[in-house]
Amino acid sequence: MTEKFQIHQFELPFDLAGRRLDQALAQQLPQYSRSRLQQWITLGAVLVDGKAPRSRDVVLGGESVRVEARLEADTTVLPQTMPLNVVYEDESILIIDKPAGRVVHPGAGNRDATLQNALLAYDQRLALLPRAGLVHRIDKDTSGLLVVARNLISHTALVARMAEHAVERDYLAVCVGRMTAGGTVDAPIGRHRTQRTKMTVRTDGRAAVTHYRVQERFRGHTYLRVQLETGRTHQIRVHMAHVGYPLVGDPLYGGRPKLPPKATPELLATLAVFKRQALHAAQLRLAHPETGEPLEFSSPLPADFVHLLDVLRADVVANAA
Repeated sequence: MTEKFQIHQFELPFDLAGRRLDQALAQQLPQYSRSRLQQWITLGAVLVDGKAPRSRDVVLGGESVRVEARLEADTTVLPQTMPLNVVYEDESILIIDKPAGRVVHPGAGNRDATLQNALLAYDQRLALLPRAGLVHRIDKDTSGLLVVARNLISHTALVARMAEHAVERDYLAVCVGRMTAGGTVDAPIGRHRTQRTKMTVRTDGRAAVTHYRVQERFRGHTYLRVQLETGRTHQIRVHMAHVGYPLVGDPLYGGRPKLPPKATPELLATLAVFKRQALHAAQLRLAHPETGEPLEFSSPLPADFVHLLDVLRADVVANAA
């Protein structure tokens, strides 16, 4: 496979002031791994205000950055043949329906058996693209839809549309607590100061907006449709916990379980074994990155989510008798 190049030019936002350059670039260009960005800095493929910087240089905000992304084949992530639910494909994109439990790309503690490994086995050309064409991700224990670019033109277009919030993503979720109405959470999100695996609402975080609508109410839980306006790490999970309605089963943000009085044995048993966040990426709407054709995809709820809703409804009926 031949090496390819992609040029990114932008100004660093002022809210990144005080960060190392490699950290700031990773925020602005999340489609690339931090190690790859560091390599490009070392190779002189990154210029800041026209000068070659170091990875450890601290940014002030407002700097003009030029990144010559060298898209050589990535040999650090190996192809692995695994089941892959392809909802749609053409020469430009893949739409994947990811099961809960599958990590999207390798990281600490998850070096292989990821969606990225599976994609590289499905189409070897994806090795030339950042993260095998993945332009966004969903958490390991969230199920549902993802779009994958299959060539450089589509990748560039999709990354730009994600940044413009032009790719619409609807999620279905079950939260703890009985909501009276839907609403919007507009609260910045950043890394937790002491628990580094967690995100949190903080004034110096990145802007994050989540809209939610009530689909169905139960005695002590609410079924929601959630739409992301931005795409921060753990955004829905952090925002719902922030307003007092954490997602059922969320191991990081769920807190102590809260049960309605006289919960049925079936509900108690189901909640006891539901060990992932009740969150499903159910709909994806976007313009085709090359033709502009409007596309819309839907993913059915997985079996564990359907069962959770069934026992919540049965609990309402049992306690109404």
